[in-house]
Amino acid sequence: MKRINLNRHLALEAPERAPDGAGGYAETWQQVGEVWAEIIARTGREVVGGTAQLSSIGYKITVRAAPYGAPSRPKPEQRLREGSRIFRIEAVTERDPLGRYLTCYAQEEVAV
Repeated sequence: MKRINLNRHLALEAPERAPDGAGGYAETWQQVGEVWAEIIARTGREVVGGTAQLSSIGYKITVRAAPYGAPSRPKPEQRLREGSRIFRIEAVTERDPLGRYLTCYAQEEVAV
């Protein structure tokens, strides 16, 4: 296994639903932890989203492992944030047989 360089500081955020007063809900994001990560770009493509063109880029984000059920363990419905950049987590898997690291497969969408 190649050496992992955890050189990016990211906030781990989870969705939180709050009633909107009209029978529905508004979704906000609550920070649940901070992680150091290695971010490697995969592939990208241009997509049309509504009235705007978007650039959608896939990333492999490696973080230190946390036990199942721990709030610091990333999950697919969560996201990672670095300043104004948002990485939506799609899947999480163990990177090595000893379970020391996790790989998060994430997408970032940017308006073109």
